Amino acid sequence: MQKEVIISGFGGQGALFAGQLLAYTALEQGLHVTWFPSYGPEMRGGTAHCTIILGDEEIGSPVVKNPTGIIVMNIPSLEKYESLVASGGYLVVNTSLVDRNPERDDIEVILVPAVDIAEELGDKRMANLVLLGALMDRMGPLRIDQIGDSLGRHIPEHRRNLLKANLKALAKGAELAQSQLQAA
Repeated sequence: MQKEVIISGFGGQGALFAGQLLAYTALEQGLHVTWFPSYGPEMRGGTAHCTIILGDEEIGSPVVKNPTGIIVMNIPSLEKYESLVASGGYLVVNTSLVDRNPERDDIEVILVPAVDIAEELGDKRMANLVLLGALMDRMGPLRIDQIGDSLGRHIPEHRRNLLKANLKALAKGAELAQSQLQAA
């Protein structure tokens, strides 16, 4: 088994943190992992994305041509990555900031108003975890409880007050992904 993920957005949206959390969780579950971040020199407000590969065997290269799942947090990310999702793969779209639907019909599209959900939970910066929860619920191989446990171990000390809300954000994303699956 090997799953490839790209998480992409503006700097400051937490794309790299969500990818790093995914990588930590996979390592803690005994999987092989690569985490390859990339960000523009502008950082906050510039582009940021990361590639994560999870596998039960050694990973030959951190380079991914057609990932299994992609999270797009903004329009530029959708425009850049929609065409790259592997056929039969997953595209999670932050509809709070993306005002058009993806055009492909050979992938599973999960539409998530992540910023709106995160604001309801108390902080729009949790949108990254809402989106991660939606992707992992549909794609796996990691469960939401495993990601939550890892978050508890890796959240920075100055953000520990947000742990419960972040766990709710993961769960809300998974819940929304499930409701879309059942409605289909």
